[in-house]
Amino acid sequence: MRIKHWLFDWTETIVVAFIMALIIRAFFLQVFWIPSSSMEPTLDIQDRIVVNKVAYHFRQPRRQEIMVFRQVAAEGEPKRDLIKRVMGMPGETFEVRDGVIYINTKAVKETHPMNSDFSSFGPVKIPNDAYFVMGDNRPASADSRYWGFLPKKNLIGPAFIRIWPISKFGLI
Repeated sequence: MRIKHWLFDWTETIVVAFIMALIIRAFFLQVFWIPSSSMEPTLDIQDRIVVNKVAYHFRQPRRQEIMVFRQVAAEGEPKRDLIKRVMGMPGETFEVRDGVIYINTKAVKETHPMNSDFSSFGPVKIPNDAYFVMGDNRPASADSRYWGFLPKKNLIGPAFIRIWPISKFGLI
């Protein structure tokens, strides 16, 4: 009788833990891995990050924040989850001149590590329901400069912690 009770307790605990994990993953937090070098030197290929999937229900993305979003793809193409840095906000005029970002004609001081390039882009007016995102590895990043504005509906959430590799564990 004791073994039956013990087995029931363990089964119940495992089932409840599994259901809780599914709920957390579906609605609150999710782990993503970095598939490319577009965010180097901030994030490396194969790093694992945790994304807060509810944050953008309560606040807007912040400039220079790292976010995960659903890829903007042509009709019928598979859409992947990507990661980039928010650089342009809805309604702003965005421009890159010789590698320097200008928002509404004022230079932006970038406070994060990056691999710079000296390209130029724009100016473009960001629609009111979209963002302009860029990778930190500017010469090797396919971002809003190539595929256009990121619609607000595609946002998943901000990345806030790196969990792998363990040697780099910490807030992003």
